[in-house]
Amino acid sequence: MKKVALALGLLLATALTGCDSGPSQQSTPVQSLSIKGSDTMVHLVSSWTEEFMKSHPDVDISVTGGGSGTGIAALINGTTDICAASRDMKEKERKQAEGNKVSPVELSVARDGIALIVHPENPVTSLTIDQLRLIYTGKVTNWKEVGGSDTPILLLSRESSSGTFVFFQEHVLNKEDFSPSARLLPGTSALVQAVAADRGAIAYVGLGFAAEAQGKAKTLGVQASDQPSPVIPSEETVRSGAYAVSRPLFFYTNGTPNETAKQFIDFCLSPAGQKIVRETGYVPVS
Repeated sequence: MKKVALALGLLLATALTGCDSGPSQQSTPVQSLSIKGSDTMVHLVSSWTEEFMKSHPDVDISVTGGGSGTGIAALINGTTDICAASRDMKEKERKQAEGNKVSPVELSVARDGIALIVHPENPVTSLTIDQLRLIYTGKVTNWKEVGGSDTPILLLSRESSSGTFVFFQEHVLNKEDFSPSARLLPGTSALVQAVAADRGAIAYVGLGFAAEAQGKAKTLGVQASDQPSPVIPSEETVRSGAYAVSRPLFFYTNGTPNETAKQFIDFCLSPAGQKIVRETGYVPVS
């Protein structure tokens, strides 16, 4: 029996596929591949894995989330073949890798837009980057200060181990600290549920999650300082660069990937793999 473990978040699911008893099947060597890291990417990576396994039944693949920082740490410690990360490695992480004689190789495999979502009944339809910075650093605390109703703002954020947290802090908060009142939640699904339950809430999530949240949450337009009007996140606006809060999604390996990892990465970048990128709500790189 071949066992395929698809761990979502810390370990969300395990699936068993195939059950072979013939002598030729038993003699087939089983290859293993470990992928750890970004929660933003875990659904995408799991979708890639499921499709890849259909043509490579001799490969066992485990996919584990936990955040980009967790995946990068695993790469540095030699406990994963591939790290999935929604941000690039920090300088201190590269130095830690060098100290462990690990040579990270970075590869962009998809793109993502970070969508700002609010309760569907919130009258605000867009915010500027500067307004977002003021909100998330705690200088604006009521929706009436940015054109909304007299309602306290409930700040929702990912935890600091999340690559999305780091990207948002660097590119939206201009490296300022999040407000101490921000409520840190462990996963994107929890953010969506919290926004759906509170009329004053605001959160930032990956583009794919925003699409899935339609009906439960409203996606805001975002206006950069050099733009004449707000831009709604979409494949077109992320690909063109018109949507300001967008980023590449990465795989990291220690040097040249082994044969199994290379086969998987090649599949992810193939037309079939990039079709899955689009189907799961992200933006293809080719």
